[in-house]
Amino acid sequence: MVLTDTELAQILSDLKYLSSEKLQAAENQAAAGKQTLYDTLVEHDYLGEEELSKVIAYHYQLPYVALRSTNIPEDLLHLIPKSVAEKYLTLPFDLDEHGLHIATARPDSADLYAMLAKKAGVKQYQLSYSPEPELTAALHLYKPQLASVLTGLLAQASGGVPPINELINKLFEYAYEAQASDVHIEPQLEHTVIRFRIDGVLHDQVALPKHLHEQLVARLKVMARLRTDEHLSAQDGRLHITDKADNDELTVRISVVPVITGEKVVMRLLAKHARQYGLTELGMSDADLLKLRHGYNRPFGMILSTGPTGSGKTTTIYAVLKMLNTRNRNIATIEDPVEYVIDGVNQIQANVKTNLTFSDGLRSLLRQDPDILFVGEIRDQETADIAVNAAMTGHLVLSTMHTNDAVTTLPRLIDMGIEPFLAASTVNIIIGQRLVRQICSHCKTSVALTQTPLGWAGDSEQAALLTSLDPKLIVKYFGKKTSVRVYYGTGCSACHSTGYQGRFGIFEVLELTPKMSELINAKADSQVLAAQAAKDGMVTMLEDGLGKVIAGRTTLAEILRVTRG
Repeated sequence: MVLTDTELAQILSDLKYLSSEKLQAAENQAAAGKQTLYDTLVEHDYLGEEELSKVIAYHYQLPYVALRSTNIPEDLLHLIPKSVAEKYLTLPFDLDEHGLHIATARPDSADLYAMLAKKAGVKQYQLSYSPEPELTAALHLYKPQLASVLTGLLAQASGGVPPINELINKLFEYAYEAQASDVHIEPQLEHTVIRFRIDGVLHDQVALPKHLHEQLVARLKVMARLRTDEHLSAQDGRLHITDKADNDELTVRISVVPVITGEKVVMRLLAKHARQYGLTELGMSDADLLKLRHGYNRPFGMILSTGPTGSGKTTTIYAVLKMLNTRNRNIATIEDPVEYVIDGVNQIQANVKTNLTFSDGLRSLLRQDPDILFVGEIRDQETADIAVNAAMTGHLVLSTMHTNDAVTTLPRLIDMGIEPFLAASTVNIIIGQRLVRQICSHCKTSVALTQTPLGWAGDSEQAALLTSLDPKLIVKYFGKKTSVRVYYGTGCSACHSTGYQGRFGIFEVLELTPKMSELINAKADSQVLAAQAAKDGMVTMLEDGLGKVIAGRTTLAEILRVTRG
């Protein structure tokens, strides 16, 4: 059986993996938030999910396997019916000279494991531990490909009438299970292509007959309450659906624009109860996390998360809000849209049509006796003024901004009309961040590069990337070695032949020191501020990324792609 909260607490106590104080605090938070101890430990950064899974695996005296990044052969998957796999949280995932490899969250079903080995034609089996969330996610592998499902629906259409509603429902179902952030419906000359954005990259899913395009677009317009008779202007809307499998509510932002081959539709999927991550899981280092904790433990001031669209700013702020969310605090937010629901936090959806803008909503929230405020984005002087004044009058204000890095956020605030002395005295922490793709563990490989008088040699692509770096950075992170090893993915079916699977963050955390405040008051430019930040010990996103390249988590090409544009 899956571990109970009491059993998990006992394991952590016996192994002395957490202090008794931290363990008690986690148990109290779990009870208050009505969630499992496992989820609380992960979401509140007591332990990363992989670290916690390895602790449980050690308790069972089993190796740990990350099923999220494991390519399970179809013939092994079908050794066990889906209903049995779901009931016993067990899946075979590999077959080699050591026997059948089986992942389970319930290592107490020896008869089942022996039966699976017999069906595979071997006598031995090797058990590995995988947590329940990963096994549950892997059950989606039993489903047929989206293309075959949609083709089957069209073949079964009665009277030649295409089942548009069913097509759209399947589209959302598969996009949700693939953890796609966006769905693109693109009209081409002879057909309509549907693509999912997964881990920041678009993947073709299916090509549908062109004659279905207008019907798909018309139905989506009806669902989003857009004008169905307007085909030459851009339209934006939103719709709400429920995923039946997980009983999760999805908010879908829909954008329709006319292109020369028809109307293109792009939909952003926002799951209300989507998994929320702790800062450690997101990739923040211990040193940066310590700076951030100093910032959010202050009773007032501002914490800003910066970066381009899709860099994970809001997810980072949500992770901070979860750690601050206790019953003795009143936390209120004004967002557009509300991406995740946090129990115990008063979340308001901005609505320009009803004049509920960020600035107006923030004014109203200040009359609600708040301790902590989250403003979805500071995008104009009015919102910036109100946020700064709130931070000056005893509130902790969290928000996001679109800037290239942490340092340039300060000149940007001043450009918005905030007086330098106010920016210097109210901002506690600025987080710059990007999302980078993680190397697929199933096809991960490495190559050795050798330093020569003309640069680095070996794999030509990897060597060229390393040669392009500042020599000082190479010495700092690779030392004075004449040979280094870098990692990359060769591409496989598990990662759609990209070499990557999953994403995490690279960060820079700027803590305002007295010297930095002096420079802001003197209206120093961003280059001077960046130099001072380096003296104060700030690790840039590029440097944070290089550390993760050395650790084998991502590639040099990926780090340079997101930091150099």
